[in-house]
Amino acid sequence: MAFSHIPVLLNECLEGLNIKKDGIYVDATFGRGGHSRKILEKLGPNGRLYGLDRDLTAVEAAHELESQDNRFKITHSPFSKIKDVCEDLGILGKVDGILMDIGVSSPQIDDPSRGFSFEKDGPLDMRMDTSAKLDAKTIVNTYSKQDLAYIFKVYGEENFASKVAAAIVRDREKTPFETTLQLAEFIKRVIGGKPTPKHKATRCFQALRIAVNAELDELKQALDSSIDVLGDEGRLCVISFHSLEDRIVKNFIKDKSQGQKVPNGLPMTFEETEKLRLATAKVESVGGAIKATPSEVEANVRSRSATLRICQRLKRLSQ
Repeated sequence: MAFSHIPVLLNECLEGLNIKKDGIYVDATFGRGGHSRKILEKLGPNGRLYGLDRDLTAVEAAHELESQDNRFKITHSPFSKIKDVCEDLGILGKVDGILMDIGVSSPQIDDPSRGFSFEKDGPLDMRMDTSAKLDAKTIVNTYSKQDLAYIFKVYGEENFASKVAAAIVRDREKTPFETTLQLAEFIKRVIGGKPTPKHKATRCFQALRIAVNAELDELKQALDSSIDVLGDEGRLCVISFHSLEDRIVKNFIKDKSQGQKVPNGLPMTFEETEKLRLATAKVESVGGAIKATPSEVEANVRSRSATLRICQRLKRLSQ
């Protein structure tokens, strides 16, 4: 089955990466390669682009591009392992730009068999990496009421988290939850009230997806690793799609821009201070939050919630 995918904030990402003809770049979330193909167009014959994705279907799609362009190489890996991957490739600390387009991709949403959406019925799966063991069905049918309420509240910011969790635990004893529409309609009935523009199960489904894929922990690890992956003045571009992700990205840039906090009065030599600053590997913002233009949102409605943040690795101090 073929799925269309329109890369969001494409021009803004290309500008943010500040692409050099002979540079080294990493698309840490290849997806269907919309961003990657445009990056390759800007690279010269000596430029290199490395892609990562934990979705085996995306990796299979990337092999076609890999066979067509010897400047590109794909690796099956979550983006949280970007440091390990780049070390294996011999490019650690040499990368000129990293792109992270986080969250679920359009092909994943549009394929009912993946279980990410309740637009069409499908299994309660939601795994980005289909070789992983944990899926949404396991969480919904085996997690405690307290754990489900936590997931819905923290990852979905659902106001009726406790009510929905209690109802699921009570009802699954009679009939386990197997499909997306079964769960979505059940949540809709539990929450009740007047109709809303968004389906009432939207927040709970987002929460389950984040829990299944450990998305927030993956993001934090990937951001921290990016500091060691980037070369001097290398750029990091991160696209997020909801407030939980964007808050993590925003705070990461803010915290790393401030550098190491040393207690007042602590005696330190210049060499120790220099090493401490190297350990923190500060980055600096080269722009605030960037949103899709009205024309892009009109052409691609999924871009309306996208937020791009860009930061730059400072030069390493001499040792």
